Amino acid sequence: MSRPGSDTFPDDPNDDRPLATVARNVSTIYVAVIVDAILGLLILPFNVAHLGTAAYGLWALTASVTSHFSVLDLGYGSALVKFIAHYRARRDARALNEIASTLFYVFATMSCVAYGAGAIVAFHLDTLFHLTAEQAATGKWVLLIIGVNAALNFPFSIFGGVVTGFQRQHINAYVAITSSVLVVATNVFMLLSGYGLVSLVLATTTVRVLTYLAYASNAYRVFPALRLSPALFKRERLKEVTGFSVYSSIIDWSYKLNYQVDPIVVGAFLGAAPVAVWAVADRIVTATQNLTGQLNTVLFPVIVDSDASEQAERLRQILLEGTRLSLATVMPISVALIVLADPLVRVWVGTAKPELLSSVIVLQILMVAVAIRVGNGTATMVLKGAGQHRMLAYVNMATGLANLALSIVFVRYWGLAGVALGTLLPIAVSAFVVLQPAACRRVGLPIRTAIVSLLPAVWPALVVGVVLLFVRDAMPLAFAAVLAQMLFGGLLYLALFVLAIGAHDRAMYTAKVLELFGRRLAPA
Repeated sequence: MSRPGSDTFPDDPNDDRPLATVARNVSTIYVAVIVDAILGLLILPFNVAHLGTAAYGLWALTASVTSHFSVLDLGYGSALVKFIAHYRARRDARALNEIASTLFYVFATMSCVAYGAGAIVAFHLDTLFHLTAEQAATGKWVLLIIGVNAALNFPFSIFGGVVTGFQRQHINAYVAITSSVLVVATNVFMLLSGYGLVSLVLATTTVRVLTYLAYASNAYRVFPALRLSPALFKRERLKEVTGFSVYSSIIDWSYKLNYQVDPIVVGAFLGAAPVAVWAVADRIVTATQNLTGQLNTVLFPVIVDSDASEQAERLRQILLEGTRLSLATVMPISVALIVLADPLVRVWVGTAKPELLSSVIVLQILMVAVAIRVGNGTATMVLKGAGQHRMLAYVNMATGLANLALSIVFVRYWGLAGVALGTLLPIAVSAFVVLQPAACRRVGLPIRTAIVSLLPAVWPALVVGVVLLFVRDAMPLAFAAVLAQMLFGGLLYLALFVLAIGAHDRAMYTAKVLELFGRRLAPA
């Protein structure tokens, strides 16, 4: 006897293998993040060399403007994934299509608003930022072009929400990898052919827009019964989704204030060229954050399930193990980048543009912020998924406003380093003073117990940092040497971490790995 709706919702052989599903999705996402990060690191010095520091800074500045359009999402993106997954579990195709259709037309409206806002900014760049008349004219066209991509992202996010809600993120990761390669190839071709910034942006944006069609195809592949129609727009569905999205939107807005407002501050007070300097550090920081923060995103539905079923002990274990594994992922990378920031920037972009060496101190400060944020990520997800989302939203908003205020004050005294400090300080205070203790209280975990359990992930990184300090000065100034030092530091950290966690935890981690690979090798 078939389940109701089984003909509408095609079964996946991994539906009863959650560990395998999570591993598949996370692993492909990591590949996509790594590919994008490597390509970004390789293409940045190429672009700076061919465009010049000022032109590249102008590109980074206009791109940072469009990144803020996503605040118009109003939290509906997160709500979309939640309700798609909810109604998929209930095999309710009509409800799912009503949710998708309702939000599709909401997002289509937001798309028009976003592009209109971008156009207004584009025609007033010279008054909003410290730009020359020529830069403002070029920046206008760049912003109008990339604004198309940013605006279309709203309605097409419906298809990404469907794929994510059906837990098939791996197929979108394949598209993302292909898109990243094509964008970089187009970038290189345009610059080697002698085209300027506007033509370059037009070509790469075209590739990105065409990628949306592949994401839409994936959505219909995982859910062939997907239907978007004005007749399925339902006010009651909008009300249902809005009840969740309100606080999610506050969290999203706070994130923008905390991590994406800095280039705007730099451009407003220092001009376009310093934005290029900031972009050097930001490229590495963003890649590190994307690479090390995926675990906490995957844990969110597990936290929601544990809270709903009142599994207090499971919540405690998620907080402890999730935080420790997050720290074990981000700490060695952060410490290595802090210690090796100067040689890394010198061999990466310093030989072509010595003025970009000012990004070293920015990179070092922001890497501390990344380590804190990723390490605190599990606590944040526990609060969001276990009934404390309102408190989390208000704390994040206060943190973002403090970041903006401090960055504006500090930039006048310490320039780029001041903006970075304005980002770090509020993040550190909210993490250590508010969020981590609140998460411990929520799951009934003594803070002392949490600190003791996290030490095995922290002290090996400090040892690695000291060792790299001595090794760094003895190595030649070459890209291969920097990579070799980072690899050595990572292996040293891994060895120390395995020793530090103790026999019991080593046995537990080994059992989980064997379970995963055992299931993968088992017949379907």
